[in-house]
Amino acid sequence: MADQLDPDCIFCKIVAGAIPATVVRETERTLAFRDINPQAPTHVLVVPKDHYPNAATLAAADPELAAAVLTEAAGVAADEKIADHGYRLIFNTGAGAGQTVFHAHVHVLGGLAFHEGMV
Repeated sequence: MADQLDPDCIFCKIVAGAIPATVVRETERTLAFRDINPQAPTHVLVVPKDHYPNAATLAAADPELAAAVLTEAAGVAADEKIADHGYRLIFNTGAGAGQTVFHAHVHVLGGLAFHEGMV
């Protein structure tokens, strides 16, 4: 089971309402909000409300919550009207992969044409 919230985690603070964010979707178990440093016209983060350090630990400990995060990512794409054109979902797992906030989250990126060689 997850530690409900980590008091030192910025995403846990957003979930708790201690740090403001532009929320675009919310369920009982997930929160989706706009990235403060967008890398595409649409750049939304979807996080589980419970604290897991990365996607791998989330998937191992709570597959249903991992599925809920992905379901919400698809909902964000539909709401943002990027689902038909295409969008990218990115989980960075570990510092070597570019993870800077150690709370599981998926980036929903869209609104531009992705091409081979783009990350």
